[in-house]
Amino acid sequence: MSHKYRLLAMLWLCLAVLPAFGAEPAHWRGTEGSLELEGYTYSWVDRGGDASLDEVMGLADDQWRAESPPAISHGYVDHPYWFRIALKNPTEQRLRPYFEIGYPVLRHIEFYRIHDHAPMEKLLLGNERPFEERPLEHRNFIVPLELAPGETLTIYMRVTTGSSMQLPLTLWAPEAFQVYEQSDLLFQGIYYGIAVAMILYHCFVFIALRERAFLYYLGYITAMPLFLATLGGLSYQYLWPQATWWNNQLLMIFLHAVVIFGSFFTVRFLSIGRHSHPIIHGTILTVAGVAALIVLAALVIPFAHIVLPSILLAFIACSLMLTVGVVRLLEGDFAARYYTLAWCFMLFGGIVLALNKLALVPNNVFTQNAVQVGSALGVILLSIAIADRLNKEKQTALEAQQMALREEKNARLAQAETLKIQEEANTKLEERVRERTEELETANAKLREFSTTDSLTGLKTRGYFEEAFMTYCVEAFRYQQSLSLLVMDIDHFKSFNDTYGHLVGDQCLRVVAETMASVVTRSPDLLARYGGEEFVAVLPDTTAEGARCVAERIRKKMASAPFQVSDERITVTLSIGVTSRIPGNADMSQQLFEEADRALYQAKRADRNQVVVFDPEGSEPA
Repeated sequence: MSHKYRLLAMLWLCLAVLPAFGAEPAHWRGTEGSLELEGYTYSWVDRGGDASLDEVMGLADDQWRAESPPAISHGYVDHPYWFRIALKNPTEQRLRPYFEIGYPVLRHIEFYRIHDHAPMEKLLLGNERPFEERPLEHRNFIVPLELAPGETLTIYMRVTTGSSMQLPLTLWAPEAFQVYEQSDLLFQGIYYGIAVAMILYHCFVFIALRERAFLYYLGYITAMPLFLATLGGLSYQYLWPQATWWNNQLLMIFLHAVVIFGSFFTVRFLSIGRHSHPIIHGTILTVAGVAALIVLAALVIPFAHIVLPSILLAFIACSLMLTVGVVRLLEGDFAARYYTLAWCFMLFGGIVLALNKLALVPNNVFTQNAVQVGSALGVILLSIAIADRLNKEKQTALEAQQMALREEKNARLAQAETLKIQEEANTKLEERVRERTEELETANAKLREFSTTDSLTGLKTRGYFEEAFMTYCVEAFRYQQSLSLLVMDIDHFKSFNDTYGHLVGDQCLRVVAETMASVVTRSPDLLARYGGEEFVAVLPDTTAEGARCVAERIRKKMASAPFQVSDERITVTLSIGVTSRIPGNADMSQQLFEEADRALYQAKRADRNQVVVFDPEGSEPA
């Protein structure tokens, strides 16, 4: 009987332990090089926060949650997490792999190795412990393991963090780990080498020029690599391995230093003045002020309480800087070209980092290094922008110097010419007066010939339009902006003139011109009488849809306001042809006019009183 009881007791013990170890273990043969462990990992949330190892080992298998590859990421959480991984050595050799936890900002890790359902060893890891206590001196948490032939080793980890709950787990062969580490350090060396080179270069630039914009930029490119080095664990390894409390707080301080210096650099570099851009200027300074307050708060408030507001503020700041760059680019500030592109890269990297920490995108090589790549490209582009501005300022100064030399030379020549003229003044005075009189008469004749205002409608004349439209095309091509042209014709105007006479027809032309002018009101727009009953309107920086809307407003307004002739009210309608595009070259004025004219012809063929937009993709207007 006692023998039976012992067998039953052993069977009950096996059944009790089986749920906790029912998962298929990760097989490690030592020849793989590396093995991602996320697919072999199970997690359990300790909502009470005080579960012991024995209690966790006694959990039923259905209380554990299987983690899904490719990453373990639960975002920002308040409760401790327990993780369980089973490793099996199916070979007949003793293996000594490295167990890597690849997220260096985890606050506290209790690491247990279980053999035959009994704890073998407990390790305390985390960035709140001195760096020298780590089993291997590495920025990530590396634990050397030993697997006997045929052994199954179970690992339990209790993890708490004030940051995102991410747990990249990898099992490495020591030789493969060294090869990977060399490649990773090469990438880190390239990035921080670029950062140091840029810092030194702009130090010299600031010393030479004493321009505050370079001082702000110097602060920005210094804070950015320090933030990334702290996030990646390099600063804790090499700069302050004993400063456990400062390590987390400095992460937030450096992040907001990036925001502060980036804000002041933007204001200075893009000439965002208090009077020229009051809203943008005030918004940027407000963001910088909030960042400064969070820096002060980081000195007394725990890291876990300020990390989410910090990420939100950093995202707002990046979006704001990008928006400001776009605004200044649209205003014609050429320095904003490189600036805007640089903030596109940095915003992209920052968004990927924030989404990664919030567990909205997977944790992989791309998401881990996106912010470094984005910031490196951004810093390089901003440096190019600064160099471009320096070059332009140098060129402007050289041109001013050359102009001064030319003016001085011209002054000397003018002085000599004046002496000569004084000697010949008496004999040539009458001839000069006659020549000046003839020149004045010629100028007056040309002025009358090229008068820019149509006397009947008060609009610009055809001659003025043709000359101005070529200038509009050149400007639209230079800045790659849409240019829209409306060609408008009064329907059946010849019959109207024949029926009611030319005086009434002239009055009708004036009413039509006033109606058009009440719609085309932007200062850059041009409205002109092209000839007879035909009018044209030029709408710079306007898309096809915008031009169509303007044309429809003109057509509807004209059709809804009948023209009064004695006791009769006559509806006057318009046919309008529209074309809109970004000019492919500077000399497209004739082509654009022909396109609009074809669209007008199509509108007239379609029973008039309508707007037709030229379709460059089709053979006929749309």
